[in-house]
Amino acid sequence: MVIIHIFVIRFTEINPIINIKKHKVMNKTELIAKIAEGAGLSKVDAKKALEATLDAVTGAVKAGDKVALIGFGTFYVSERAARKGINVLTKETINIPAKKVVKFKAGADLKF
Repeated sequence: MVIIHIFVIRFTEINPIINIKKHKVMNKTELIAKIAEGAGLSKVDAKKALEATLDAVTGAVKAGDKVALIGFGTFYVSERAARKGINVLTKETINIPAKKVVKFKAGADLKF
């Protein structure tokens, strides 16, 4: 058990993608608090504003529209073509149907 634990620690130190301790994830509650602080709103008003924004973006993208927020980025729908795949359990070839997916392209302010 100790050997496995040491291996995991060393492996995560070597591979920065796996080491999630270096990257903090902001959840919705923390985002609402930041919006409230930055805009001088109450948390209730900030929550309403965030939910209205997300609803507007979601509705527009579902309708097939492109949502461009200058400097931040663009949300858009892309069509993924049908393709062949392999069932990893049975090794059989399967048909994966075409589908629509949402994509995001970062704007200039998000690029490092």
